[in-house]
Amino acid sequence: MARQETPLRILHVFRSPVGGLFRHVLDLARGQIARGHAVGLFCDSSTGGQRASDALAGLSPQLALGLTRLPMARNPGPGDIGAVLAFRRTLKAERPDIVHAHGSKGGLYGRLPALLSPKRHYATLYTPHGGSFHFTSGRLGHRAFMAVERLLEPATDMFTFESRFILDRFVEQMGRMPRSDHRIVLNGLTEAEFEPVDSGGASFDLLFLGEILAAKGIDTLIDALALLRSRDGLTPSLLLVGAGPHEAMLKAMAGERGIADQLTWSPPGPIRAALPRARVMVMPSRAESLPYVVLETTAAAQPLIATRVGGIPEIYGPEHAASLIPPGDATALADAIKATLALPPATLSARAADLARHVRGQFSVDMMVDGILDACHAALAQRRMSA
Repeated sequence: MARQETPLRILHVFRSPVGGLFRHVLDLARGQIARGHAVGLFCDSSTGGQRASDALAGLSPQLALGLTRLPMARNPGPGDIGAVLAFRRTLKAERPDIVHAHGSKGGLYGRLPALLSPKRHYATLYTPHGGSFHFTSGRLGHRAFMAVERLLEPATDMFTFESRFILDRFVEQMGRMPRSDHRIVLNGLTEAEFEPVDSGGASFDLLFLGEILAAKGIDTLIDALALLRSRDGLTPSLLLVGAGPHEAMLKAMAGERGIADQLTWSPPGPIRAALPRARVMVMPSRAESLPYVVLETTAAAQPLIATRVGGIPEIYGPEHAASLIPPGDATALADAIKATLALPPATLSARAADLARHVRGQFSVDMMVDGILDACHAALAQRRMSA
């Protein structure tokens, strides 16, 4: 979508180049470059594997502000000091108009230098992507992360929340609305992603795609499959596409539950290559923001079993959200799997196509890129007035 606007120098900072957050940054970067803006990326070098390296290598020649990668730990530690200092050097070298921080660690690196520079020339945007706001209220870790969020809020010129859910979590956990300007800018998909995928030749019953983390509810899925086997004599096959720190633990759990023979583990890969391999996608997450996996699956008109968490009800809309199930409930998940796999293919296809039509009208990558750019211009104008 062509727009007439002042070119900006935009530096995105985030930690791990994996998952929906990485996809979000790549889509923004490509869209911003296509609209004539100069863009750079600052991210971790120790995660993402070959897939991330290939994606970044393909984009790197178009990055006028460069690509900087260095080790960034998931949890806070001494290494953060070196990363923040490296980011400050990048700021001085590239002189961006906008620093767009993504996720809790990107939010730290991107906003801490701004906190120490109240008269800075650039504006900061912060998109939490869930991040700190996924923590359970009241726990020690939650209190620590909320203290950091309060500390860094004065360094935030604009919050961009990717779902109403995350804005509501901010209000719930901070006890108030953001003191800085804020907007909700929904994640979006390209037109090509709304082409239906044909899974008529699927060799698996179920598919999980994402990071192999406990928060994704894979343990609940394993318990649900064990229940189906013991209670109903059903042994649906499951393909898991992804990688993560809990893979060994979950494989051991599947063995203990006696269902290891039903599971096939595959390394990360494109979702549209995985979708035709299974009849139904399963997303048993305990926590999400506005997950791209759900958007991409529904856009491709594929049957999906998902939990009522985060922004997923916003994706489904009021007409479809009744089909979502509670998180962490193995019985509810087992019942949903049994009922879904028992439906005729024509019924499954019709339901999936109806949901795809709804998603198409709400989630566009052009709308997302333009919404973020509008937020950038507004934040920069306000920053220049106050400088």
